[in-house]
Amino acid sequence: MESEILMTILTAVLIAVGTAGVVVPILPGSILIIGALLLWAFSVGSPVGWVVFGVGSAFALAGLVAGVVLTGRTLQRRRIPARSITIGLVAGVVGMFAIPVVGLFVGFALGLFGSEYLRQRSFQPALESSVHALKAAGLGILAELGLAFAAGSTWIVGVWIHFLTR
Repeated sequence: MESEILMTILTAVLIAVGTAGVVVPILPGSILIIGALLLWAFSVGSPVGWVVFGVGSAFALAGLVAGVVLTGRTLQRRRIPARSITIGLVAGVVGMFAIPVVGLFVGFALGLFGSEYLRQRSFQPALESSVHALKAAGLGILAELGLAFAAGSTWIVGVWIHFLTR
């Protein structure tokens, strides 16, 4: 029983880090949540654990796919090249070390805009495509975050059921 409690606490921490990782891309996100659910299912070894793993993993995987699809479709529709996103990500990592707390987001936005400005050679179109790319990324993050919360909520319900029925 003690090991189940310890694994439940560890799983809670891993799910919290995974949920934070959806918003802060440096941390692992949905994949960590799936791994935590698998760890918990193995540790409790009950049918409840495996059902929670299946349902929670489906939510987390759907969030991962939704984030990629929503962002990718918008970027394709607006014809924003992957190169601009990559430059934004690199600038975001640099910004994370240069400006505490908000540097990742500031660096990403500035890197994205800089790349788009060099590509389009005009301020207004570069600004518009950068804003659309940021909105697309935000929408993808919101979709993945909502489904990560659903996976975490599934786990919480499963914990209650597991420990109340023992």
